[in-house]
Amino acid sequence: MKKNLIFFYLILFPMICSSQILKKPIPDKLVVLTFDDAPASHYSLVAPLLRKHGFGATFFVCEFPPNYADSSLYMNWRQIQALDKMGFEIGNHTQSHAHVDQLNEDEIKFQLSYIENKCDSMEIPSPKSFAFPGYGLDNLSLKVLDSKGYDFSRAGGSRAYDPLKDHPFLIPSWAPQAENKKEIMAALQEAQNGKIVVLSFHGVPDLEHPWVNTPPDLFKSYLEYLSKHDYKVIALKGLKEFINIPEAQKLHPDLSKSLKN
Repeated sequence: MKKNLIFFYLILFPMICSSQILKKPIPDKLVVLTFDDAPASHYSLVAPLLRKHGFGATFFVCEFPPNYADSSLYMNWRQIQALDKMGFEIGNHTQSHAHVDQLNEDEIKFQLSYIENKCDSMEIPSPKSFAFPGYGLDNLSLKVLDSKGYDFSRAGGSRAYDPLKDHPFLIPSWAPQAENKKEIMAALQEAQNGKIVVLSFHGVPDLEHPWVNTPPDLFKSYLEYLSKHDYKVIALKGLKEFINIPEAQKLHPDLSKSLKN
C-alpha cells in the first residue's frame, strides 16, 4: 500500500496535474514578446519588423502623465488601434504607469478600467493581459485582476515561465536593454523542456527611459535570430492554446519569485 502511494505521488500525481493545466505539450523554442509603455517606436519600427517575420506580440499600453517632455514620443490611440488591426494583442499597463502595489483597491480598479474603457471606445478587444509597471506587485493587485477576469499578467524575475509551477498572474520575464545581449541570448536557450521564455521590451529606441533602451539594430538582430532558428513567437494571449487558464489559476501565487529584476 505504501509503495502504491509513493508511486502515485511521484509518478501519477504530476502527470494528472500536468494534464489539467496543459491543453497540450509546450513545444521547445516557444517565446512570448511583449512591449511596454507605448513609445512611438512600437508603431513606427517594431510592428513592421514583427510583421516581416510573422511574429506575434503583446503591446502593454499606458498614458504617461502630461508633464513628460514630448507627447509625440508616445503612440496615440489611433496608432494603438492600428496595432490591434494588424493582429497584435493590446494589453493593460494601467492609465498612468502606476505601481499598483502602492494603490488601494479602488485606485487599482480605476487604473485598469481607464485602459479598458479607452479600448472599448476604439473598438479594441477588452484587455485580458496585464503587465505590472515597474514590476511592482502584491496580493491585492492579483485579487483585482482575478475579479476583472484577466487571463495573464507579466512580472519580472529574469527566469523562464513554467506553466506547471508559476501562477498565470505572475509570469516571469527578462527585460532586454542595450547592454545585456549576452543575458538575453542565454535566456532564449531556456525555451525547452516545458518552459517558455518571455521578453519585456520597452522603446526601440527608448528616448525618455534610456535605462531600458533597446537599440534598433540590436532588436533586429534578436528577431533575425528567432526567425533563423525557427522559434515560435507569439503574444501573451497565444498561451491560451497551451494552458487551461482556470486550472492554472488554482496554483498558489508565489510573489517572492516575481519581484523586480
